[in-house]
Amino acid sequence: MAPSVSDAAAKVADVANPKSSAKDYKKESTTARMLGAGCAGIAELMVFHPVDTTAKRLMSNYGKITTASQLNTVVFKDKAGASVGGRFLSLFPGLGYAAAYKILQRVYKYGGQPFARDYLAKNHGDSFDRTFGKGNGKAIMHATAGSLIGIGEIVILPLDVLKIKRQTNPEAFRGRGLFKIIADEGFGLYRGWGWTAARNAPGSFALFGGSAAAKEYLYKLEDYNAASWGQNFVASIAGASASLIVSAPLDVIKTRIQNRNFDNPESGFKIVSKMMRNEGFSSFFKGLTPKLLMTGPKLVFSFWLAQTLIPAFNKMM
Repeated sequence: MAPSVSDAAAKVADVANPKSSAKDYKKESTTARMLGAGCAGIAELMVFHPVDTTAKRLMSNYGKITTASQLNTVVFKDKAGASVGGRFLSLFPGLGYAAAYKILQRVYKYGGQPFARDYLAKNHGDSFDRTFGKGNGKAIMHATAGSLIGIGEIVILPLDVLKIKRQTNPEAFRGRGLFKIIADEGFGLYRGWGWTAARNAPGSFALFGGSAAAKEYLYKLEDYNAASWGQNFVASIAGASASLIVSAPLDVIKTRIQNRNFDNPESGFKIVSKMMRNEGFSSFFKGLTPKLLMTGPKLVFSFWLAQTLIPAFNKMM
């Protein structure tokens, strides 16, 4: 059967103005993915843990901050009156939990997304191309792979819960060690898993999708791994900014669920109701400005490193 005029025209257009296809991908080695993502997680932890603590404490504050003294108390808690060094060290609570969580999270997320992307490219790449068009399909496929990985991140949720409680509500530990808490709380450490998945799905979609879109439309890259350090940096800014804005409301809810005392939990819907009644709609974006200004660079930094180091390690293997 002879091709139709429209099919022939489409083929001519593809030759004249080629687009990267969702089914075309360059697979990196598993070792390169794990090493690149792990190094990014370690570097992020070393540089940005105090920033993360500050953002979490601001999000967990229920009232309005009107004075510098009040801000000082919210951020540094019982160390508000300590020396500069003492206040700075107070921003490193739960560093052990943070190290375990952050490194595992980045290895899982940055190293795992390429596996999901490979699966989608191999089995559904043509469907993405047909539905969204070449170029569009590839960028959306990267975003979808990120979203799937983001949902699965709830597996390591207990480490995030422990990290946040140490940062915002250390009294919840009451002298108990890690194994005692696990034995006492069990699946209670997964409290808020639904809200976490609801936050991660659009947040990770926006992170990987924003980065892919920048590489596809801004830099016209056929192979995203060919991006330079500078191109990866700009793409990471696009992805991280989109992710933080999209996930902000659900992140506030998740944080408030997780920072409650173990013996006094509160459901997400109850928290939403109280926030709307007592604090107004703007409360869902509490901490967004410091997150964009401080946590944003943290995400940009680690995502940029991972996107750059994974292809670099792959070339070295």
